[in-house]
Amino acid sequence: MQHEQAGTGGRDETEPIDVSRVVDAYHSLRPDPGDLRQRVVFGTNGHRGSALAAAFNDDHIAAISQAVVEYRAAQGVTGPLFLGADPHALSEPARITALEVFAANGVAVLQDAPGAFTPTPAVSHAVLAHNLRHGGRAPADGVVITPSHNPPGDGGFKYNEPHGGPASTTATAWIERRANELLAAGLSQVRRVPYARAQDADTTGRFDFLGAYVDDLSSVLDLEAVRASGIRIGADPLGGASVAYWGRIAERYGLDLTVLNERTDPAWRFLAPDHDGQLRTDCSSPHTMAPLTARRDRYDVTVANDADADRHSIVTPDGGLLPANHYLAVAVPYLHAHRDGWPAAAGIGKSVVTSGLVDRVTAELGRPLVEMPVGFKWFTEGLRTGQLCWGGEESAGASFLRRDGSVWTTDKDGIVPALLAAEIIAVTGSSPSELWNGITERLGRPSYVRVDTPAGPQEKAALGRLTADRLPGGRLAGEDVESVLTHAPGSGTPLGGIKVTTRNAWFAARPSGTENVQKVYAESFLGPDHLDRVLEEAREMVEKAIRA
Repeated sequence: MQHEQAGTGGRDETEPIDVSRVVDAYHSLRPDPGDLRQRVVFGTNGHRGSALAAAFNDDHIAAISQAVVEYRAAQGVTGPLFLGADPHALSEPARITALEVFAANGVAVLQDAPGAFTPTPAVSHAVLAHNLRHGGRAPADGVVITPSHNPPGDGGFKYNEPHGGPASTTATAWIERRANELLAAGLSQVRRVPYARAQDADTTGRFDFLGAYVDDLSSVLDLEAVRASGIRIGADPLGGASVAYWGRIAERYGLDLTVLNERTDPAWRFLAPDHDGQLRTDCSSPHTMAPLTARRDRYDVTVANDADADRHSIVTPDGGLLPANHYLAVAVPYLHAHRDGWPAAAGIGKSVVTSGLVDRVTAELGRPLVEMPVGFKWFTEGLRTGQLCWGGEESAGASFLRRDGSVWTTDKDGIVPALLAAEIIAVTGSSPSELWNGITERLGRPSYVRVDTPAGPQEKAALGRLTADRLPGGRLAGEDVESVLTHAPGSGTPLGGIKVTTRNAWFAARPSGTENVQKVYAESFLGPDHLDRVLEEAREMVEKAIRA
């Protein structure tokens, strides 16, 4: 049931969370290493949790940071560690904890100016630029302290390897295991110095993430075309880490760009509540984005980012909020037509739960489709080597190559795809919404849904182990089943769930890595009624298979 305040605008008059209580819990609560709910758990992209639930506390970050120190040493990573953080209430105390551990271990750390916030793509860009300049000698890596778009009371910690992207499952499994060993040993093997010493250490330095990132944007986007067109852009950082970036971009490139909100607030009081009444910087949510959608006529395009700016949102006057799946299907053919420097054989990467319209667009272009498991980490190597020119997810995460075909970022970048929408309008004269309508007239109009349902640990484990032979029947919603996937075609790695495809529809089911829910995605090119039938039969099919 939808919360009564969903999408109703900011709640400046209330205190959504008690920030002091959350921060106090970070320092005072000690996790029980024997309680699975209080251990370090790396999901799709990092460890996340609530300090109040003893799932994201000083002990966790000290243990994870020490584990990162040991992992990078074992891998021969001897260069600097680029450290970033977003405006969540727990990000600053977690940054302090991490720096205390890194400094005690002699790790060279480069961080932003005091009080500045650092988007995820700026960290990825910095890691890659350093490693390219040094030719692989003394490689650098990075950490971003953020729970992404999650509610203001949550905390998160992400590790990026020298390839610039999210850590591999091998790396996160090692770090997770070692961090839990350190917790179980009472942190006796964690090295740490007081914060004042860490700040003054010879190994602690400053890096201008904002300048390095913004000054390089013209290598990936045609911002001269955007400037010359004079189109009006509205940009809302939603109180997140990109808050200082949009104004600098407007100034640096002479764009008619208005920053719609320059405030940050660890309680995020100015956000519109999401469907369940929670405050999230989920720029894909129609409820969170309702205030921007209501003002869509003021600009030729309005864009937004989540808390760490690794997700994008596009709002147009004619179409309102453009779902991420729709925008990906527009961006891919536009870039294919306007990036002469891209390798002709480079593939289009998409997650298995991204719209099948991307498959149809990619086939029309004659480029390889590379379908990966959920998680941007699966696109990292392809983007780094140029085997992929694009990687995109239904959750509004994407990145793509520079205009000359070289790597830009290997982590999700919410700023660049947002600016690409302005380039598309400037170059084509059409909005992404108009272009999507044209594509669907030619290739079919999909209906798409994702539904999360409660699932305990046993159900989640059973779903993760499903095999094709356990699914009953060879038909789905009146069509023959053409494929049943338990491994991603692009990588051969397990999906951690299952995907069933017919000629005009598909569904996928997978367990959440951090919550007690199972996620069911479904899409149909035969209309909303057929989609309902696909979803209903998918639930029955998965439930029978799990209980068999």
